[in-house]
Amino acid sequence: MRVFISGYGFVSAFGKSWTEFREGLKKGKNAVKFMEEWQRLAPELTSFLAAPVPNYAPPKEWSRKQLRSLGRVSCYAVEAAGDALKMAGLFDDPCIKDGRMGVASGQSIGSTGDTFKIAKFVSGGENTCDANTYMRMMPHTTAANVAIFYGLKGRLIPTSSACVSSSLAIGYSYEAIKNGKAEMMLAGGGEELCVSETFVFNMLYATSQRNSEPHLTPRPFDAAHDGLVIGEGAAFVVVESEESVKRRGVRPICEIVGFGTTCDGTHMTNPQSETMARACTLALKDAALDAGEVGFVSAHATATKAGDIAESIATNSVFGSRVPIASLKSYVGHTLGACGSLESIAAFEMMRDELFFPTLNLTSPDPECAELDYLKEPRHISTEFVMNNNFAFGGINTSLIFKRV
Repeated sequence: MRVFISGYGFVSAFGKSWTEFREGLKKGKNAVKFMEEWQRLAPELTSFLAAPVPNYAPPKEWSRKQLRSLGRVSCYAVEAAGDALKMAGLFDDPCIKDGRMGVASGQSIGSTGDTFKIAKFVSGGENTCDANTYMRMMPHTTAANVAIFYGLKGRLIPTSSACVSSSLAIGYSYEAIKNGKAEMMLAGGGEELCVSETFVFNMLYATSQRNSEPHLTPRPFDAAHDGLVIGEGAAFVVVESEESVKRRGVRPICEIVGFGTTCDGTHMTNPQSETMARACTLALKDAALDAGEVGFVSAHATATKAGDIAESIATNSVFGSRVPIASLKSYVGHTLGACGSLESIAAFEMMRDELFFPTLNLTSPDPECAELDYLKEPRHISTEFVMNNNFAFGGINTSLIFKRV
């Protein structure tokens, strides 16, 4: 059974529409900022950089009752999911509430402010929790809140697995529909920005230290890459069966034709090129494609040395040295639970526009990275297939292939 994407929505540092996001890419400037408040909150940090969503507020029409179980990450997710439903022409359609539509979603962690409230209380501090504190911080908060907000009664697939949360959500939704287990799915993920997330990566020596030069970081694949920069937001796609698309008479945006996922099974934070590559080859096999048919690879490429090198070696082993490749994290940072779906949307929209944007701040590839066609300038490419790859702590690897419609 063929599987299509019929709508999408997102909340990002570059806006909430592809028009806005594309304009951000065209400017060739990133959304990274020096976070002065973090310096006051956690002066022991050595990295104070992030790519926040500017001036976010939940839609005014949302009621107090609707908002009470929504932390910021769930607000992002619910809004992005709603925009995806609108684009697909399903927002007010009763068919999404009769069991035909489910949701797959995840994030690295629930709303951290609520986690802090519980930590404060159990440490002997004041109890500022309420009946919904756990609902806002639980591991499946985005999946549950999206389902409840829109009355979805199909299967719910929580995919909270750090940087592959939303790519797994798309992949598992694709498999569910392809195998006749679901008709429609909302698939994606989100992340809310918090100093605690940068602290975690800072402790692992994985964050950029260019505090005085936010416009020059992160630097995926570059010889001067010194670590990642955390971003935030959410992105969702409507994944739909061919039968459903035809019945509704809608023109899909693209087709999902391949998905592969593997685990390293060796180390929590040391990526393995062999299993990364296998995820790509599994996706190619699923799509019945030769590597040469893929015209662009959207790289995970967080700008950490070990990750960039391993990913480049894996990509080269599958595609050789000529495949065009770029990382969107150089623009909006590492959006963690949102990156798989956000980068997938950008990849298939660039395919539709036939204009692919380069990795920012990539002046000289790390000599330890494998030879690839690293985009340094926007390039017009006509292709029928693009691949989006994501990799996460714990050694989880994902690869998705999208076909132009």
